[in-house]
Amino acid sequence: MNKNKNNNDDKNVAAGVAAAGTAAAIGGVAVGTSAAGIASGLATAGGLVGGGMAAGVAVVAAAPLAVAAAVYGIISIFCDD
Repeated sequence: MNKNKNNNDDKNVAAGVAAAGTAAAIGGVAVGTSAAGIASGLATAGGLVGGGMAAGVAVVAAAPLAVAAAVYGIISIFCDD
Protein backbone atom coordinates (compact mmCIF):
# COMPACT_ATOMS: atom_id res chain seq x y z
CA MET A 1 0.00 0.00 0.00
CA ASN A 2 1.14 3.55 -0.65
CA LYS A 3 2.94 4.97 2.38
CA ASN A 4 1.87 8.54 1.53
CA LYS A 5 -1.80 7.47 1.54
CA ASN A 6 -1.36 5.98 5.03
CA ASN A 7 0.20 9.23 6.29
CA ASN A 8 -2.72 11.25 4.92
CA ASP A 9 -5.16 8.85 6.59
CA ASP A 10 -3.37 9.33 9.93
CA LYS A 11 -3.56 13.11 9.53
CA ASN A 12 -7.26 12.93 8.70
CA VAL A 13 -7.94 10.80 11.77
CA ALA A 14 -5.98 13.21 13.98
CA ALA A 15 -7.89 16.17 12.56
CA GLY A 16 -11.20 14.40 13.19
CA VAL A 17 -10.27 13.60 16.77
CA ALA A 18 -9.21 17.20 17.42
CA ALA A 19 -12.46 18.52 15.92
CA ALA A 20 -14.58 16.11 17.95
CA GLY A 21 -12.76 17.05 21.15
CA THR A 22 -13.28 20.74 20.48
CA ALA A 23 -16.98 20.26 19.74
CA ALA A 24 -17.43 18.19 22.91
CA ALA A 25 -15.68 20.82 25.02
CA ILE A 26 -17.79 23.64 23.61
CA GLY A 27 -20.99 21.65 24.05
CA GLY A 28 -20.10 20.70 27.61
CA VAL A 29 -19.42 24.29 28.62
CA ALA A 30 -22.41 25.86 26.87
CA VAL A 31 -25.09 23.55 28.28
CA GLY A 32 -27.14 25.37 30.89
CA THR A 33 -25.46 28.73 30.38
CA SER A 34 -27.73 31.74 29.96
CA ALA A 35 -27.24 34.49 27.39
CA ALA A 36 -26.08 36.79 30.16
CA GLY A 37 -23.52 34.23 31.28
CA ILE A 38 -22.21 33.77 27.75
CA ALA A 39 -21.99 37.54 27.21
CA SER A 40 -20.21 37.97 30.52
CA GLY A 41 -17.73 35.22 29.68
CA LEU A 42 -17.00 36.72 26.26
CA ALA A 43 -16.53 40.19 27.78
CA THR A 44 -14.14 38.75 30.36
CA ALA A 45 -12.14 36.92 27.67
CA GLY A 46 -12.05 40.10 25.58
CA GLY A 47 -10.89 42.06 28.60
CA LEU A 48 -7.76 39.92 28.68
CA VAL A 49 -6.64 41.56 25.43
CA GLY A 50 -7.99 45.02 26.19
CA GLY A 51 -11.28 44.68 24.33
CA GLY A 52 -14.88 43.87 25.00
CA MET A 53 -17.29 41.13 24.06
CA ALA A 54 -16.42 41.24 20.32
CA ALA A 55 -12.74 40.78 21.14
CA GLY A 56 -13.77 37.92 23.42
CA VAL A 57 -15.31 36.12 20.45
CA ALA A 58 -11.95 36.34 18.66
CA VAL A 59 -10.06 35.14 21.74
CA VAL A 60 -12.41 32.20 22.30
CA ALA A 61 -12.34 31.25 18.61
CA ALA A 62 -8.55 31.46 18.42
CA ALA A 63 -7.93 28.92 21.20
CA PRO A 64 -9.30 25.81 19.40
CA LEU A 65 -7.65 26.93 16.16
CA ALA A 66 -4.29 27.15 17.90
CA VAL A 67 -4.73 23.70 19.44
CA ALA A 68 -5.76 22.23 16.08
CA ALA A 69 -2.72 23.79 14.39
CA ALA A 70 -0.44 22.38 17.09
CA VAL A 71 -1.95 18.89 16.76
CA TYR A 72 -1.61 19.03 12.98
CA GLY A 73 2.01 20.16 13.29
CA ILE A 74 2.88 17.34 15.69
CA ILE A 75 1.16 14.74 13.51
CA SER A 76 2.93 16.11 10.43
CA ILE A 77 6.31 15.70 12.11
CA PHE A 78 5.70 12.05 12.98
CA CYS A 79 3.91 11.11 9.74
CA ASP A 80 6.35 12.81 7.38
CA ASP A 81 7.81 10.72 4.55
